[in-house]
Amino acid sequence: MQFKITVPVDFEDEPVSLAEARLQCKVDDDDTSHDDALKALITTAREYAEHYTGHGLAPQTLEAALDCFPGDDGVIELPKCPVSEVTSIKYTDTDGNEQTFASIKYALSPYGLARNLAPSFGNYWPVTQDVMDSVRIVQVCGYTAELLPKAAKQAMLIHIELESPLNPHTPAEREAYEKARDSMLNNIKIYGF
Repeated sequence: MQFKITVPVDFEDEPVSLAEARLQCKVDDDDTSHDDALKALITTAREYAEHYTGHGLAPQTLEAALDCFPGDDGVIELPKCPVSEVTSIKYTDTDGNEQTFASIKYALSPYGLARNLAPSFGNYWPVTQDVMDSVRIVQVCGYTAELLPKAAKQAMLIHIELESPLNPHTPAEREAYEKARDSMLNNIKIYGF
């Protein structure tokens, strides 16, 4: 399954604040000369953690694409969790026309990290035209600040410090920090991604 971000994370929704990044990198609160670099590092740290874990660590909207539906009643495993909403499922029918699969005909699992999508009782996935990306699913995913796993946030802070030129580390220190960061992320990683 391929996916693309259609509504990116707003900086205000980033899981690490500018003040927290300043503190981690030992930058005085009144020193704003590094703010642009720290903002970029905040986004980079979240993107690294998301790629590593398969989680959306801040609210975002994705569009996932499949070449076809998985059999009559097969489960679709969405690319990032936690999924709060499936906005739409569109597909190319056998005549080549775009159709919208009615929201009443599918359900998102309410358990775990809510990333499994299947037809609701008595419904089946439709047949699609045999073309690439014939099924397109728009999902809203990501943690709110209150629900973000603490290990993910701490790992992002470590990543920010490691990548900041303000905090040089010896190769041995860098290796230890990288192991600590990845160990924290392993606690929430979805394997298979």
